[in-house]
Amino acid sequence: MEEYLIVLNKDEDSISIINIEKKEEIKKIQTDHNPHEVIVTEDGKKTYVTCSLGNTIDVIDNDSFEITRRITHEDFNFPHGLDIVDNGKKLYVASTYSEKIFIIDTQTDEIIKHFPTYQKLSHMIEPSPDKKTIYVPNIGSDNITIIDTETEEITGHFPVGKGPEGVACSPDGKYVYVANQEDNTLYVINRKTLKPDYKRRTGECPIRIVFSPDGKYAFIPNRYSRDVSVIATKHKMKDQLVPWEIKRIPIGIWPGGVCFNESGSMAFVANNKTNDISFINVEKLEETTRVKAGIHPDGIAYLKK
Repeated sequence: MEEYLIVLNKDEDSISIINIEKKEEIKKIQTDHNPHEVIVTEDGKKTYVTCSLGNTIDVIDNDSFEITRRITHEDFNFPHGLDIVDNGKKLYVASTYSEKIFIIDTQTDEIIKHFPTYQKLSHMIEPSPDKKTIYVPNIGSDNITIIDTETEEITGHFPVGKGPEGVACSPDGKYVYVANQEDNTLYVINRKTLKPDYKRRTGECPIRIVFSPDGKYAFIPNRYSRDVSVIATKHKMKDQLVPWEIKRIPIGIWPGGVCFNESGSMAFVANNKTNDISFINVEKLEETTRVKAGIHPDGIAYLKK
């Protein structure tokens, strides 16, 4: 089996398929306008890509690396964050400017439901580890929307910092980590109380959060300070285990999308303004190399096949 990165080049309307071992692009796919976010299905057979300014979702066959379908809807207005729940059967998508959530059947690739959040700039989709809850950061409302995936209904909202965008659930299911890009903070939200147990400073304009597979680290790319905040999720301090920033790894200009390989030994960060991908050795917490991508790479996903 081989390992690949699926990299969205948002300002040339393309996707770079990068072979990780060879450290080179093996194929380029033309997409609809402005591809932003990407998710690979749980069985590895398909990839979904939100083309935000094209107001479409491109569906890619991972065997051929070809677009096989283009999903559209009259209420798509900058479709962006997306993720998969219900044992791979349903895809949730946040449409930022229409401020709506769409649910897509992954077997038929048909939209089966959509509903408003009634919040401003609903931007990303993050499922809990058990896939029973989805968290949606609303950049313009400074809060997070909660969706029950069994009832497919909104159950509430909770406040966070200014301009929340990056969001990730800890693998142990206890916390929701939220990156607030306008006040350069990380909120570690207790999922039971829906209040922050911890608040931390980050670099400038934290844009995403991704956990390592073992949950040891949370990586937060900081767009303006050109680095990645490494949060040790259980850092020992005064006989307590707390989340703590232990390092900032300098990388390219305007880092955005982040993913890890299956083992968690490597992380990959898309650098939007240097048009490349940083390869990071997770054991050493150091950038080891950069691989060329297209113009303004942003969304990124890992695929093994």
